Amino acid sequence: MMSRWLNIPPVWLALALVIAYFQARYFHFGLSLSHPITNMLAGLSIGAGGVLMALAVIEMRRHRTTVIPHREADHLVTTGVFKWTRNPIYLGDTLVLLGFILHWDAVLSLAILPIFIMAIDYGFIVPEEDRLRRKFRSDFERYMRDTRRWI
Repeated sequence: MMSRWLNIPPVWLALALVIAYFQARYFHFGLSLSHPITNMLAGLSIGAGGVLMALAVIEMRRHRTTVIPHREADHLVTTGVFKWTRNPIYLGDTLVLLGFILHWDAVLSLAILPIFIMAIDYGFIVPEEDRLRRKFRSDFERYMRDTRRWI
């Protein structure tokens, strides 16, 4: 049971953030993307990611369904930010990670982004979509057809 709670997206995000922070602090190798535009993009990315996650949680609460990845959804949420992406919380996580990588100037940690996306995709999204497909059948198939997984 404890391993199930450790295997949640915020833990994966925290791990990726710790790796990026230590890479920037101790293994930067003189590489830098530091620039006022990069700093602005970092702030925008972190802010957009946080807002996207908050809007998704609010929408899921409004529909009285769980935000916890390993639990069965009570309702298929297709409104609000879920109109644009089937996974606004995971997209938000990715934007937050990108923002902190840019903020910390952790150039080498940019390589973490595709690894993080694949881990989230295969570890959480695919199993979640399988559960939603079994429970909501044609409604979920229609939603998948009309709404992209990420953006």
